[in-house]
Amino acid sequence: MPAPTRTEKVSISPLRGFVTVEGAGADRTVVQWGDTADTAGPWGRPFGTFASATFAVNSQFFVAKNITFKNTAPVPRPGALGKQGVALRISADNAAFVGCNFLGAQDTLYDHLGRHYYKDCYIEGSVDFIFGNALSLYEGCHVHAISPHYGALTAQNRRSMLDDTGFSFLNCRVTGSGALYLGRAWGTFSRVVFAYTYMDNIIIPRGWYNWGDPTREMTVFYGQYKCSGPGANHAGRVDWSRELTDEEAKPFISLSFIDGLEWLRL
Repeated sequence: MPAPTRTEKVSISPLRGFVTVEGAGADRTVVQWGDTADTAGPWGRPFGTFASATFAVNSQFFVAKNITFKNTAPVPRPGALGKQGVALRISADNAAFVGCNFLGAQDTLYDHLGRHYYKDCYIEGSVDFIFGNALSLYEGCHVHAISPHYGALTAQNRRSMLDDTGFSFLNCRVTGSGALYLGRAWGTFSRVVFAYTYMDNIIIPRGWYNWGDPTREMTVFYGQYKCSGPGANHAGRVDWSRELTDEEAKPFISLSFIDGLEWLRL
């Protein structure tokens, strides 16, 4: 049954698995709220980034289709503290999002934990607007930056070489305003790949930022594979990113990246 338009925070409990929510269309069904990390919670303490989410999912086998998840907090000025505003946080395994919009500014989509699949989604934000330590495949998605100055698309938080986590963007589009890093190394072993993806001219030529820690340059895994557009030129990239070979790219460009053939049913 199509979900109604709602203006409130929502949390899906870990005690309820196999939940599916379907909207009447992402332009018609909107779940929105405006908390940020520095918003005071029920006990007077700031929520923090984790609890700022408009919509939070903690249950396994969650599916959302044709819905907009929005955090209405405005784009913060560069360097502002406590202005992270999450539209959706997913902290459970085996989740899929199809035809959904994720709208926010700093820290829009908290791709926290688990294996996730995003298909034909629109994701908008300014700084670190896809972040977390999930293992996720973004296929056919449109990623749009709205920072008037500078920003970063991803902040992937892989912390160990033993962690099987990372983000793969397959057949996506990256557009928007300002100057955009493809990613910042939030985690010491951060892992992000863009394959067959169009990149507009907003991409900073270096492509990637080490989070102010040069030692992370030896441990991150950042790659491109057969990308296109004026922002896709690998010649100006940092020397600790890579243009992937066919063999190197293979694990990142199918559902096997997230073990999707084992659990994904759409």
